[in-house]
Amino acid sequence: MNISYKWLKELIEIDLSPDELAAKLTGIGLAVEGIEAHGDDSVFDIDVTSNRSDCLSHLGVAREIGAILGKSLDNAPEPSRSTNAFAADVVTIEEPSLCHRFTGRIIRGVKVGASPQWLVDRLESIGERSINNVADVTNYVMHELGQPMHAFDLDTLEGNRIVVRRALFGETITTLDELERELDEATLAICDAVKPVAIAGIIGGLDTSITEATVNVFLEVAYFEKASIRATARKQSIRTEAAHRFERGVDILNLTRASERATSLITEIAGGEVDGFVDVFPAPRVERTVRSADITSSVARLTGLEVEDEECFRILGNLGFTTEDNTNFSVPSWRHDVSVEEDLVEEVARHFGYDKITPVLPPSYFAGEYQPDEARLRDLRATLTNLGFDEAMSYSFIDLDNEERFAIVPGVTEEGVEYPFVRIRDAVIEGATLMRGTSLPGLLDAARTNFNHQRRDLRLFEIGTVFGTIASAARTPNEVRVLTLLISGSERLADRDLQGRALDFYDISGSVQAVIESVGTARADLLDADAAHLQPGQAASASLNGNVIGYLGRIRDELAAHYKFKVPVFCAELNLDLLLEAEAVEVRYQPLPRFPAISRDLSLDVPRSTTFAELKEAAFDHPPSLLASVDFLDVFEAPDAGDGRKSLTLRCTYRNPHRTLNDQEVEVQHQELVAKLTGYLR
Repeated sequence: MNISYKWLKELIEIDLSPDELAAKLTGIGLAVEGIEAHGDDSVFDIDVTSNRSDCLSHLGVAREIGAILGKSLDNAPEPSRSTNAFAADVVTIEEPSLCHRFTGRIIRGVKVGASPQWLVDRLESIGERSINNVADVTNYVMHELGQPMHAFDLDTLEGNRIVVRRALFGETITTLDELERELDEATLAICDAVKPVAIAGIIGGLDTSITEATVNVFLEVAYFEKASIRATARKQSIRTEAAHRFERGVDILNLTRASERATSLITEIAGGEVDGFVDVFPAPRVERTVRSADITSSVARLTGLEVEDEECFRILGNLGFTTEDNTNFSVPSWRHDVSVEEDLVEEVARHFGYDKITPVLPPSYFAGEYQPDEARLRDLRATLTNLGFDEAMSYSFIDLDNEERFAIVPGVTEEGVEYPFVRIRDAVIEGATLMRGTSLPGLLDAARTNFNHQRRDLRLFEIGTVFGTIASAARTPNEVRVLTLLISGSERLADRDLQGRALDFYDISGSVQAVIESVGTARADLLDADAAHLQPGQAASASLNGNVIGYLGRIRDELAAHYKFKVPVFCAELNLDLLLEAEAVEVRYQPLPRFPAISRDLSLDVPRSTTFAELKEAAFDHPPSLLASVDFLDVFEAPDAGDGRKSLTLRCTYRNPHRTLNDQEVEVQHQELVAKLTGYLR
């Protein structure tokens, strides 16, 4: 934002040099990034943050200088007061929710031509080019008072009417940049009785623009809804000074002053007489107030600054905040960024001086430590890192196509909702119209990128927030932390540049169990499951205490083809909130065995639906007295097996805590177990 030093001095008395003023402005948050000489003037390049639209004008910056110097804006330009009202039906606002106020003024008998040299110099000093005297005045007043406006050639407006409405589908307009633009129903347009003559708040139409042949002018000064201007400007790919201000917010009570200021300059420079004025204000502004029971105490509490009462009220008063009881402060109409007491504290603090805040270490009453959830997450990350996983981070937005491809883990969305994924009304990223209900699309994209760069052996994990729809439209979407794992490729042998066996379902399930055990809960029960993104027969649900907390398995063939995967990819996703809420298992000390154990492997021909968990449960239902553990060893299923059966291999470990076993007594115990499991399978 370019601001002229000489222009500022016309608005408020300044006794500081340009360099001194730049330092002061930077100190209150209006960072001056450079000073450029322009003739006998100095021009500041000020970085105005998006929430401070009131400073997108010389008046706004002068108001801040007034608070710095303790001076009022007595030298601000006084508008002319001559006006004659004309019939209100000349202007019709059909969309009051998008156009909150509209003023129009007719000036007849103007002579359009070159601007006087002082006006040309003033505009060029801030980087604007001169067009003609009428257009230059509208630009001048916008930079002076912060209010965009537009001048129409009155004689080119059909029907002697202005209608502020949504554009009709298929309507077009040739704008001032000589481009024909197609409009839609979401676009707010300023129209005459027949056609659009401007895209509201953004750019005017070429056919109704001011030319040297113009004699009569219709001057429009209005207030448009910020979100509407922002959406239309982005859709039409137009960036104008007017749109830049409207989409951040202008002063709705400044319209008449801006109109009168522009009218005064036009009649002074281009001649003509004011013939009429209309002000359509469907819903007048409701005054906003912010309550602070004791602003001085609040400043001290929140910033540590000791500011006297008188100084607090002086700063706020110079900035336009008024109060009758020193408790309720009226927010000026140009300050869209002030809504709570903390905003008032910020105003006082930045003008009193952030550099006056004394650095003080906060008191510490307890030794620093991790909260329970943080400690468990730290252990979880350490476990995954030790297993060879790399942490990934992906976008929170996903494509609409993913809605049908993935199953959402329990607890993310409420049952019975029509659309489980949260939809975005105004997507920032083209095509990414959903808030992610699962982190899998991001990890699968990461896997594809790695595969394309010839990295085949992957172990990735992500801890992040996902979003789910809830039944009540009045409530915000559900936010749940999930843990997502992805593996593919081969297991690399330790200390050898050789590839081991290919990773499979049991690697992902083992990783899931290791994660669950790392946070101190019992091992999960893995049961057959059906999930949209997992291959049938290689999909499972993970349950704790009978509650499903997630799914794991191999990516479905159709989904793998979509991502162009040529190797199997396995994944898991767990509801981390549910996992951390699960009751931790009490850890009991057990001494190391004093005597060696003896193991026997057992292969069983079982139906395909039989799980290791079922066999283990059967084995420990009145087990042989010396049986210490039963562990899964291997599974084999012939590719062409059509009988629906498979071979499960178990490793059975026997131990006597008091003496060393011999083979004969282990064999007796083992045959007892074989008979038990064989009987279970019949």
